[in-house]
Amino acid sequence: MRSRKFIETKGNQMSGTFQRRKFLAAGAAALYSGFKKTEAADPSSYVNELKPVRVARPILSDFPHYVEPIKCETRFESPILINDPDGELHVRAWRWSYNARGIIEIPNRLNANQTAVIVVHPWGIDDGQGWRTPQPSGVAFQCTPQKNRLVLQHARDVINPLLKRLRGKARLVAYSLPGKEDPIRDKVYRSWNSQPTAAMRKEGLQELHRKLEAFEYKGEPLPTEIKIDPDHPIQSYFKAFPGLDASSKYDHEGFWELPVPVMSSIDVALNDLVIYDGDGYGKLRDHLKQMGIRHILLAGYNTDMCVCKTTAGYENLQQDFNVFLVGDATIATFPGQDSPRHATNASVSFAALNLMITQSSWIEMKRK
Repeated sequence: MRSRKFIETKGNQMSGTFQRRKFLAAGAAALYSGFKKTEAADPSSYVNELKPVRVARPILSDFPHYVEPIKCETRFESPILINDPDGELHVRAWRWSYNARGIIEIPNRLNANQTAVIVVHPWGIDDGQGWRTPQPSGVAFQCTPQKNRLVLQHARDVINPLLKRLRGKARLVAYSLPGKEDPIRDKVYRSWNSQPTAAMRKEGLQELHRKLEAFEYKGEPLPTEIKIDPDHPIQSYFKAFPGLDASSKYDHEGFWELPVPVMSSIDVALNDLVIYDGDGYGKLRDHLKQMGIRHILLAGYNTDMCVCKTTAGYENLQQDFNVFLVGDATIATFPGQDSPRHATNASVSFAALNLMITQSSWIEMKRK
């Protein structure tokens, strides 16, 4: 009996010890879990986990006649990067990393009320509004009337539907144009300083058309004879006859002072905003911040030049905002080619070294 009682007592002690250890272990686990949750919630810490993508979605394959689809066998997916509390605007994006040896796809959930859609330099030339490429050899925008018509169609097929889908959901839809504000465009477009009514816009469009139609779109013809330096024939040849000359020789004096409109293949709403390059980036940055803008969906022309380098280009914007270049809503310059497919592919791919790239079909409004 004594032996049995001793065993029972000992067993109870061991059971109690086990229970205490179990309780302490559970508490430690809960505490550790709490630490992990706190760590995961820390916005300054991002888990850079690269998971191979087994079934890859096509990249930039929706409009192959405008941009050659991206082809890369090695692709990864990382965790969500931007996860706004009211992130109903879902933007899947990708970037390229030489160090990772491939494309990294990253989902994002943006607050639409903190997002602006900006179209860089949608110049309205050769589109019936009056501003035209000077003849016989003038250059502007994509530099030939044929190329300009292609870009007008691209805006009709890609950019305008994207804007219609996001207008009224994103905080702002805007366009950047060259020059500074002028009395005519102030009647046509909303700016930081003006808010035209429908009646003002109608009047302004008529004034714009009259002014643009009154200009003489005529320049000099190509040279029929070129003076060559015998010691430097190639240099002197290109100096006299460069590949691109937008001076008053071919574009009549005053051509670049005309009020450039937004292209007619984009339906500009009264509340859409026009940004003027002449105001500089500082003014643009300050106004966007005052509106509470944190994210930019960037589109427009030309990927390798204006979309990159001008006032509303990504080199400026990415200093202060989260920028996503919409890769199929942009076209690069394409000299020597009838199609912009490969030039745009190359420009977007190069931008992806330090910029997030998305595409129209990867931008979706979803209720939480």
